[in-house]
Amino acid sequence: MVERSAHLDAVFHALADPTRRAMLGQLAERELTIGELATPFHMSFAGASKHVRVLENAGLVKRTIRGRTHLCRLEAARLAEADAWLKRYERFWNTNLDRLEALLRAEDEAKARK
Repeated sequence: MVERSAHLDAVFHALADPTRRAMLGQLAERELTIGELATPFHMSFAGASKHVRVLENAGLVKRTIRGRTHLCRLEAARLAEADAWLKRYERFWNTNLDRLEALLRAEDEAKARK
């Protein structure tokens, strides 16, 4: 059975873009206006606003409008949900990597005996 979650789909879609990941990194430091978010990427307000809208739809960013200023802040709860989903696979990878390590050590020991 495939588990579907619209929230997770939106989060991973938002995180798929390097510009949006960088914007989240900036917002992890402090609240920023859309203009401040746009500056490092040399993009227009409209372009940055589109990225922010995707982040908002994923629940990763909260935008507050004060007059003409659009202030954005990180909402990390959805990132925590994505992290929890990924952690379900951590045991799988650790087990497989442990097996690989054991095989490589055995191979090295066999070569050393020759």
